[in-house]
Amino acid sequence: MGCNRNCGLLTGAVIGAVLAIFGGVLIPVGDNLIGKAIEKEAVISNGTIAFDNWLVPGSSVYRQFWIFHVQNPTEVLENGSRPKLEQRGPYTYRVRYLAKENITENSDGTISYMLPNAARFEPDMSVGTENDTITCLNLAVVAAPALYTNAFIQLLLNTWIKSSKSSMLQNRTVKEILWGYKDPFLNKVPFPLDPVLGVFYPYNGTYDGLYRVYTGKEDISKTAIIESYKNKRNLSYWEGYCDLVNGTDGASFPPFVKKDQVLRFFSSDICRSIYGVFQGKQNVKGIPLYRFTVPREAFASPVEVGDNYCFCTEEVISQNCTAAGVLDISACKGGRPVYISLPHFLHASESILNDVEGLSPNEKEHETFLDVEPTTGFTLQFAKRLQVNLLVKPAKKIEALSKVKKPYVFPILWLNESAVIGDAKAEMFRKKVSGRVQMLSLLQMVLIITGSVVFLAFLGSYFICRSKKLK
Repeated sequence: MGCNRNCGLLTGAVIGAVLAIFGGVLIPVGDNLIGKAIEKEAVISNGTIAFDNWLVPGSSVYRQFWIFHVQNPTEVLENGSRPKLEQRGPYTYRVRYLAKENITENSDGTISYMLPNAARFEPDMSVGTENDTITCLNLAVVAAPALYTNAFIQLLLNTWIKSSKSSMLQNRTVKEILWGYKDPFLNKVPFPLDPVLGVFYPYNGTYDGLYRVYTGKEDISKTAIIESYKNKRNLSYWEGYCDLVNGTDGASFPPFVKKDQVLRFFSSDICRSIYGVFQGKQNVKGIPLYRFTVPREAFASPVEVGDNYCFCTEEVISQNCTAAGVLDISACKGGRPVYISLPHFLHASESILNDVEGLSPNEKEHETFLDVEPTTGFTLQFAKRLQVNLLVKPAKKIEALSKVKKPYVFPILWLNESAVIGDAKAEMFRKKVSGRVQMLSLLQMVLIITGSVVFLAFLGSYFICRSKKLK
């Protein structure tokens, strides 16, 4: 009888050990199975989950604009006072709703495409209409001295500016500021140039690209990484490695993302590649995600971050490359003095922030982030935020700018381009990806814990019974 009991206890212990070992074995085996399944679906090839989400975004993408209204135009024009700004918005447009075009699968494991630009106003998501009027910077007048430095040419420009009754500031509708208007000053210029301009003119009906990205078929670790942009690996805007096109377009990354990774992505809006670092975990619609944010160091001065030296292309605003927070992208804007920053000059030097009034930088509202599902590398939620500014500087030969006391960066607007995975896509993702991963992880843990408990319980009972028998 004692033998039967002891044998039973030992058998129970063995069963528990087997369960625990099986649970442990499931970790590498299960991870390998999941890895193979993910590798199959993460490849950008017709018929995969990745391709369906790559062709057209799996969720609605919206671009919200806040435009800066000048509250003291008389003081700015007559005395050269600091502009007092008030943001007005959001004015919301749906973007990125058209499928990629000219898709070509290449023999070298890449796929090329053009990205169509389109924006559709969403009145229900906006504070007003596209016809709301804003007092803002006169884009043509302010850009003139940067484009034409010759004193004689500036005298001619001054004549046309005066005859068109233009000044440093103007009243324009939201639609005109964003998408274009016929400028009265440019309309007077007797040169063959387009008199229409706007912050994003031209946009609707245009294309971004050609992009050429790796599909991941030959090397899964290269999935979605840009091989070339406009048939080049570099941009011709910056010096050294700053000029390279690095990373993906931000919509997805190679699968199996780690917390200690630096996620690099290219943005044609800011004419450069940039990066995100892990900030924390998020849970969106039941899907665990990693949040990566663009850090302060990405816009820091070369004095603080030496690697940023090649993004410093001018010496006045940057104070000999010691100031932080703004990026001169005039090289990729045809010489127009456009500066990019984070909204409200977030992370910018005080010298830049103090040249205007009314800004309130806030990390929560103004930082850029990407929420990435780590197993697949898909970005399921993001907010890309940036501010468009123009350099305003004195020009003695141009009366409209004669009151300007010193060069400074003048904010025009800031935008938030954002999206979150839709409910239907989220349900599909939970069933096909995250749900299976979580189920396997749960099964592994249950087997290990149950097996360990059973093993210890039966083995402990065996030794207790044995010790009683010996007594």
